[in-house]
Amino acid sequence: MEYRKMGKTGLELSVLSFGSWVTFHKQIDDSIADELMGIAYDNGVNFFDNAEVYALGESEKMMGRILKKKNWERSSYVVSSKAFFGTKTGNTAKPNQKGLSRKHLVEACNEALQRLQVDYLDLYYCHRPDKSTPIAEVVWTMNHLIQQGKVLYWGTSEWSGVEIMQAHAIAKEYKLIGPTVEQPQYNLFERNKVENEYLQIFKNEGLGTTIWSPLAAGLLTGKYNEGIPTDSRLAIQGFDWLKERWMSDDKIAKVKSLALLAKELNVTLPALSIAWCISNPNVTTAILGATKVQQLTDNLKALEVVPLLTKEVVEKIESIMQTKPKLADF
Repeated sequence: MEYRKMGKTGLELSVLSFGSWVTFHKQIDDSIADELMGIAYDNGVNFFDNAEVYALGESEKMMGRILKKKNWERSSYVVSSKAFFGTKTGNTAKPNQKGLSRKHLVEACNEALQRLQVDYLDLYYCHRPDKSTPIAEVVWTMNHLIQQGKVLYWGTSEWSGVEIMQAHAIAKEYKLIGPTVEQPQYNLFERNKVENEYLQIFKNEGLGTTIWSPLAAGLLTGKYNEGIPTDSRLAIQGFDWLKERWMSDDKIAKVKSLALLAKELNVTLPALSIAWCISNPNVTTAILGATKVQQLTDNLKALEVVPLLTKEVVEKIESIMQTKPKLADF
């Protein structure tokens, strides 16, 4: 396993990590999750990603039960939570049970600690920007949680470059601890934030990234080429938005062409797609999700594919995808 510093921090994360979004509680039970986390850990994965909203808190409870059972040294792994969406469905959330107010961030942190059965969160993210809460309130609150020892590092997820820089400006003005990591979506289809919008932040602030959906919700596995399997995440009730986002003839055609290139290289399409993500030096870690042992072990082989990404191969990928962001001329 390769380990990378998270931005300018001293924290080292495995370049491949393991997440629970969609899978935990919804697709797999404790026994399978236990086995998958064990395989990940034994292969050098040291970062396990979670959030309050995943299965409305049940995902964190499941991971907490497994962490307690595994009894790994606490210093040997990194675990995260994220706050914004809350754990209530629809209109059942009362005021302050979602968003980034000081009240919700503090209470969501305390609840995540209980669910995960840990004394502190290594990483704590603002899961989305909150237009109704001043960024200064967020920065002060996160700094407070770090001072209390409940959080070690804080970050953002799907924030704009401008919002992240505002948080840094406030942190510098008041000598507080600013965000050190962002969790953006990044894959062969979704590239603008990591390859364009955040470039100046990488350069000036040394932002780490823990990217999600490196396989574009499974599209880059090729399993949706002939339709939607009944046991896949796009078939899960409530995930129609995911299906609408990814299922198109144009995208499927690109995936099929990419699969032919993977075959030429004698590697799997998922491993090629993940390897492409982590070949970007601004990616600290790519979060993997899995429901089966074979999926996880195959995806962990992405490390072996990175050396195959020669200039010629990357050019072939770009020719197929046609998704490279156009950078602004300065």
